[in-house]
Amino acid sequence: MNARSAAARLSVRMSASSVQAERPVSDLAARRKREAQRRRLTVAGLRLGLGVAILAGWEITTRLGWVDAFFWSQPSAVAAKLWLWLTQGTDLGPLWEQVLVTMEETVGGFVVGSILGVIFGVALGRSRLLSDVLGPYIKGANAIPRVVVGALFAVALGLDIRSKIATAAVLVFFVVFFNAFQGVREVDRNLIANARILGAGDRLLTTEILIPSALSWIVASLHTSFGLALVGAVVGELFGATAGLGELIYAAKNNFDTAGVFAGMALLAAMALVAEAFITALENRLIKWRPPVATETRI
Repeated sequence: MNARSAAARLSVRMSASSVQAERPVSDLAARRKREAQRRRLTVAGLRLGLGVAILAGWEITTRLGWVDAFFWSQPSAVAAKLWLWLTQGTDLGPLWEQVLVTMEETVGGFVVGSILGVIFGVALGRSRLLSDVLGPYIKGANAIPRVVVGALFAVALGLDIRSKIATAAVLVFFVVFFNAFQGVREVDRNLIANARILGAGDRLLTTEILIPSALSWIVASLHTSFGLALVGAVVGELFGATAGLGELIYAAKNNFDTAGVFAGMALLAAMALVAEAFITALENRLIKWRPPVATETRI
């Protein structure tokens, strides 16, 4: 009887200790969740406050005459211009058509440049001979001003969408290429040797070892690449186009319409932010294994 009661008391103590051990873990998780939510709200509030402060300062300084509104416009005038374009259209047609044209050129150049950058980056990263032979040519081509490349494509390919996509693709290619190249070079050589020992061929080694290992490098380059693709598309439109946000900005510039120039810039920035959100979602999906960044830790 005493043995049974002792066993029962021991079981109760073990249950109580396990509950007490689980409670700090759950409390820590809840505290971290609250801290993360509080940080998100703080960041959102600071972003909003900074934006309001910049716009308010811009508006006030132009109204007081400290800044020439003819050259720098005003936030209120930019908002009025955007509303006019949205409700009555632009001189080139409906606003959504201009956005769609530029987006089509940007996405086309982004996709083409990214694919070519990954292919050439992985190929040269794998082959020391290819990288030694082609390295000077690639570095020399990268040094050519992009405006010159845009002018060349405008002459060679015409003023249709092909020249804009080509210009955007060139800007994207070099960023993705150098990241893919360096990512392949950073792969652990012991991992490659072990894969070779297990019988992995060149194709399997590329698809299962090299590209997945370099994926974080490649995806990181996409954040910058889309903005460059947008720049390439707009530069191509500045050389000659019948539609697009670049042509809209160019027409506003010729008419000394600074509000129109800033309105076009605002639309381009909005497009870049939307694309950044999609790329971030893609990155989180492709690189699930990556540990979360401890942003609360000081560096």
